[in-house]
Amino acid sequence: MNEIDLIALLRNTGAVTRFVLAVLLIFSIWSWGIILSKSLLLRKVQGESETFWKIFRKGQSLSEISTASETLRFTPLVPVFNAGADLLQPPARRSQSQGGLALRTAAITSTTLQRTLQRAAAAQLTRLENRMTFLATTASVAPFVGLFGTVWGVMTSFAGLANANVATLRAVAPGIADALIATAFGLFAAIPAVIAYNQFVYKIRNIGGQLDDLQVEMLAAIERDGI
Repeated sequence: MNEIDLIALLRNTGAVTRFVLAVLLIFSIWSWGIILSKSLLLRKVQGESETFWKIFRKGQSLSEISTASETLRFTPLVPVFNAGADLLQPPARRSQSQGGLALRTAAITSTTLQRTLQRAAAAQLTRLENRMTFLATTASVAPFVGLFGTVWGVMTSFAGLANANVATLRAVAPGIADALIATAFGLFAAIPAVIAYNQFVYKIRNIGGQLDDLQVEMLAAIERDGI
């Protein structure tokens, strides 16, 4: 089917099919906006996360790591690290510290630190998962919206066939065309959303794994009284 045929087909669709196509178009445009913005965000997160781990491995103290990571705005590792660092070394004490965790209070335990890091990590993962629900909704709902257009087109075809004096292809062709184009638009909206959603879930799980690694590293640090 060439472009001219597609335009002609769209012009000949019925009111219900046009409504279905409009809904699918809105779903598609919105989901593509989420896909593009989320892709750019996760790419920046991945790059900055690699940079943070280099800083973390080379850092000699919490304050040094925190200062070197100030320019990293997208990776969730930095806010989680800062949450733990603020608990272990309040900002007012960092300038006085010479030995990593030497000035942390006795009340700070590994359990307290773990809970703080877990809360911060959960908040960061929730931020990364923002608008992912819409992609999942598009992936699951769009085919059914297209199916509705398909069913309506088939009903139109049978109605035209029942009212026709002679059962010919011309009598059922418009309804069949409406049915097929609704199905195609439903798949067009759903397939990219499914692919993108699965890719984003995979990448966010990897980031979650890095957050778990960071928690382990900081818990180990409090046990050996230094980083």
